[in-house]
Amino acid sequence: MRSRSNSGVRLDGYARLVQETILRHQNPVTGLLPASAQKKDAWVRDNVYSVLAVWALGMAYRKNADRDEDKAKAYELEQSVVKLMQGLLQCMMRQVAKVEKFKHTQSTQDCLHAKYDTPTCATVVGDDQWGHLQVDATSIYLLMLAQMTASGLRIISNLDEVAFIQNLVFYIEAAYKVADYGMWERGDKTNQGIPELNGSSVGIAKAALEAIDELDLFGAHGGPKSVIHVLPDEVERCQSILCSMLPRASTSKEIDAGLLSVISFPAFAVEDGDLVAITKSEIISKLQGRYGCCRFIRDGYKCPKEDPSRLHYDPAELKLFENIECEWPVFWTYLILDGIFAGDQVQVQEYREALEGVLIRGKNGIKLLPELYAVPHDKVEEEYSSPHSVDRVAMGQLPHMWGQSLYILSCLLAEGFLAPGEIDPLNRRFSTNFKPDVVVQVCVLAESEEIQELLSDHGISVQTMSEVLPIRVMPARILSHVYVRLGNCKKLNLSGRPYRHIGVLGTSKFYEIRNRSYIFSPQFLDQHHFYLALDNQMIVEMLRTELAYLSSCWRMTGRPTLTFPITRSMLVEDGDAVDSCILATLRKLQDGYFAGARVQMSDLSGVQSTSFHTRLSFLDEKNDDDLLEDDDDNDEYGEEYNKCMPSEGSKDMFDRYLTQLLHSTTTKCHLPPIQSGQHHVFSAEHTTRDILSFMAQVQGLNMPKSSMYLPVTPVKSKHRRSLNLLDVPQPQHGPQVKQQKITEIPLKPHSAADLHLPRDSQGNTDFAALVRQLRECPTLQDQADILYILYVMKGADWPVELSGPGQGGVSVRSLLEELYVQAGACKEWGLIRYISGILRKRVEVLAEACTDLISHHKQLTVGLPPEPRERVITVPLPPEELNTLIYEASGQDISIAVLTQEIMVYLAMYVRSQPALFGDMLRLRIGLIMQVMATELARSLHCSGEEASESLMSLSPFGMKSLLHHILSGKEFGVERSMRPIQSTATSPAISIHEIGHTGATKTERTGIHKLKSEIKQIFSGGLSLSSNVTSPRSTRCSSPSTPSGMLSPLGSGLGDGQLHWEERQGQWLRRRRLDGAINRVPVGFYQKVWKILQKCHGLSIDGYVLPSSTTREMTAREIKFAVQVESVLNHVPQPEYRQLLVETMMVLGLVADVDVDSIGGIIHVDRILHLANDLFLSDQKSLSASDYFLEKDPATGICNFFYDSAPSGSYGTMTYLSKATVTYVQDFLPSSSCMMQ
Repeated sequence: MRSRSNSGVRLDGYARLVQETILRHQNPVTGLLPASAQKKDAWVRDNVYSVLAVWALGMAYRKNADRDEDKAKAYELEQSVVKLMQGLLQCMMRQVAKVEKFKHTQSTQDCLHAKYDTPTCATVVGDDQWGHLQVDATSIYLLMLAQMTASGLRIISNLDEVAFIQNLVFYIEAAYKVADYGMWERGDKTNQGIPELNGSSVGIAKAALEAIDELDLFGAHGGPKSVIHVLPDEVERCQSILCSMLPRASTSKEIDAGLLSVISFPAFAVEDGDLVAITKSEIISKLQGRYGCCRFIRDGYKCPKEDPSRLHYDPAELKLFENIECEWPVFWTYLILDGIFAGDQVQVQEYREALEGVLIRGKNGIKLLPELYAVPHDKVEEEYSSPHSVDRVAMGQLPHMWGQSLYILSCLLAEGFLAPGEIDPLNRRFSTNFKPDVVVQVCVLAESEEIQELLSDHGISVQTMSEVLPIRVMPARILSHVYVRLGNCKKLNLSGRPYRHIGVLGTSKFYEIRNRSYIFSPQFLDQHHFYLALDNQMIVEMLRTELAYLSSCWRMTGRPTLTFPITRSMLVEDGDAVDSCILATLRKLQDGYFAGARVQMSDLSGVQSTSFHTRLSFLDEKNDDDLLEDDDDNDEYGEEYNKCMPSEGSKDMFDRYLTQLLHSTTTKCHLPPIQSGQHHVFSAEHTTRDILSFMAQVQGLNMPKSSMYLPVTPVKSKHRRSLNLLDVPQPQHGPQVKQQKITEIPLKPHSAADLHLPRDSQGNTDFAALVRQLRECPTLQDQADILYILYVMKGADWPVELSGPGQGGVSVRSLLEELYVQAGACKEWGLIRYISGILRKRVEVLAEACTDLISHHKQLTVGLPPEPRERVITVPLPPEELNTLIYEASGQDISIAVLTQEIMVYLAMYVRSQPALFGDMLRLRIGLIMQVMATELARSLHCSGEEASESLMSLSPFGMKSLLHHILSGKEFGVERSMRPIQSTATSPAISIHEIGHTGATKTERTGIHKLKSEIKQIFSGGLSLSSNVTSPRSTRCSSPSTPSGMLSPLGSGLGDGQLHWEERQGQWLRRRRLDGAINRVPVGFYQKVWKILQKCHGLSIDGYVLPSSTTREMTAREIKFAVQVESVLNHVPQPEYRQLLVETMMVLGLVADVDVDSIGGIIHVDRILHLANDLFLSDQKSLSASDYFLEKDPATGICNFFYDSAPSGSYGTMTYLSKATVTYVQDFLPSSSCMMQ
């Protein structure tokens, strides 16, 4: 008989170790492993990790087989792995109803359980008796199922199981927005059962989705039906959220050693090598001790100060756990594995030696890895005073099976029994490797032959939709409908993928369905649900964003292919030329570079061979019976898609299904044609605001007595004043108009008589006469107003008999839809928003936009401040609930509600494409942002708040997005009125927004300002004069800062106060503070400074609300949770510029807190310090004999208006006065030798 080789003997030693520590505990019936001798239940995560050593050992035996017994041993080990994985699958399949429910609710009550009964696979505790929602546990199962299947194991045995695994993919694909309890089952570290978004869950879910995508679960024996499909956009969402979180682990944990499993083996989820290095060094520097790593800072589990009689901690108790947290050796096994995969032998050797020192010898000398090392009770004070000095004792499970398994796995790899590629057959370890540039293939198609000819006149040759057959081009929503069928399984009552928007990565590949090729146009081109795609400049902007996204995020083989159909709406109004911005874009695409992305324009047939193809076999003939069921969503699409569709009589069931989805109805015109002229049905004094207010009362609603609206004064103009976002008193023009603030008087109830509604003989509203007026009315605005009155008083389905009584009517809703299309054709943006509001149109991607912002750790508020009208959104909401909340917070004001949705979508676009814009913002207050946008228009156009609000509502979507970007970026910009072309039928004011450059610093900027001034001068030359091209000092400088405008008053001739001529830069700092305050921008390191201040006092009082020092006992300085706490106090301040000065005051206080003193006082009143600084500023101004105008205070806050507008630096800067005031306030606590006053 052959003698055993040395490697064989060593392998037998590891086999004994695996048998003694892991396999002897495996249940013979279910294959599950209990957590330990004390904890008999089987945890999903622990089971997967514990079986990795068995899987690795099986492969090592197969690879290093000396004799037949070794091959038998390899088979036996592999079957133990298969049995365990199948056992876990049994546990989860018994809860199939929960998987189905969770896809729609993402609720903690509807999730799979985290642990099961080892002998029976049954549940062991109730849904609400454990933190079951642990996305990382389900994800690690899928990730290792994919790796094991790729290594040759056959775990999945039938198509029902394949359907279940496909539904588990849907279960985890929402990980980027699901707050769960994380890998430590605790959620928030206070252990009070509060779930939170965890980096470890998002990372492992992202890895699992990538690993299982396009994988055949039957391995070499499978076919198309056993392949799993993952939508690439969901993976990318997880990726971007993960990168925005790291190195932070969650809102309550600034760092967590569990992230080692994300940045290294097994997930390798992070593609940015620098981010991996930063996260790893944070873990080592903040969490590593002499026996392993702590899980996270202030982890109380099993530490001597923990009260074992209760599960939860009191918030202030967490500080007691600092520096005495238990250390877990398992994290050193992750660091050994990390060194092996990175090829860092020094790291491997260092941690192997360290780990040898903490292993415990069991009977027969086997090495056991303990769960954790704790500080002994009698050594706690010593450890507090000198961290890492005390010898600790092993506690918890012995061995810790998960850690033991990773220890054995690391030994097998380190000693060369296995190569890294064998334990990672899907090559996840190369995630940080360099990736070549992506070339995006763009295929431009013409909707019709007329458009094809128009383009060829400009030297751009494209194909039409019908010329590209047999390839069929479809809108993106069809793909969403198609994917609803994926994972459908009647036996298990699984419905497949919930209907969701498909992103641009999903629409940029070819789909093979029933041996035909399909390609889908991107979602942003769909005009039927919201008005953004009606604006051609916006289409170009979205194309720019999507191309940049594709070039940076494409991970599949082949090149991405984006189809760009040119439709009728992309022509100019009379349809005889292509819009110039679309033409310019096509020319740039021909050049080969667009938006920083490499592009190649070519025909669809030419790019098929270089594109990525997905075969969707779940739509094959055998599934025909399901196709035409339960699909009543007959969305309307343009005729262009129908041209490449089969006829209605087609035999193929899938063709009929697509035809049903594409069913298009041509809208018949019922409304009268629009005429030019200024006649109005309602007298011009009655604005849309009157109509909205009266209609609200009809519905029993009270229009909000908020600071948004002005008392209506008669305005003879063809532009209606529908809204005023700015609370500005109207200037007095004479004794007949009294100046009043809207907050002082309720809105007068409007009666039907006020609106001049037609009456019948009984004095009731005469609806027949209203319909007659509708038939004759010449303007879109009037048609909209009449239809709104009918909508509110008669309902959306009331038949309007336009062709006469008894001739059959058309519903009010249909007429509004028709009007919406007409307004879209005329690019009447104010009216489009108005009708969108009436119809309660919802942006398709509204809930996703909200989710994106929240997942990037941004909180949202909707509605105008202050609370309770302003509503805070901190968790993702379902679309309907979110829509309702927005309408409620808008006080049922449809214009504000629609604008809120629009701004939320733009913020989400920017948080995805330019996350750096939001670096120092935590809460985005959309109502305040809208006020600031109106302020900027009023300031730049020198118009009233009402005109500014009108101009804002009438901006094109592209203009709105640009204005928002300028406000977010903090760059200086200008707004100009631009004259519309004569032939345009649009009546809304045209405004262009452009960047100016650094304030007052460059000649170019001066030119820009003078150009702006001369244009404004021309506009106002009819009746209003500009003295020296600049407004009066009072109107420019001294509006109340509670009004978000420094320059709001219309320009009058009364130039009082000495006819002062100001430099252009006056008002600059007031404006800067207002913008920063409105978007809640804070200086870098602000929250950490506040935390330091709280360590040295009893609390901070801000505007009557106290932030107690006890918050530092619960939260660490870099926790998002702490930042949220600070923000919740600051957000009680309604004036953005006052809030910003309070932030500056706290920054100065932070400098004082850096002085080496133990305390700087009890409760520090930040407002008092600010008012003290303001008094010092005023006394200096008085000593310089400043006039009363310079000393004027804001009545709301008592701060001098010129103090708001002072630069921070300089001898008269705000920092000088704030420093003096701060030192005066806390001087009793400072060392007497302090030189801070200088």
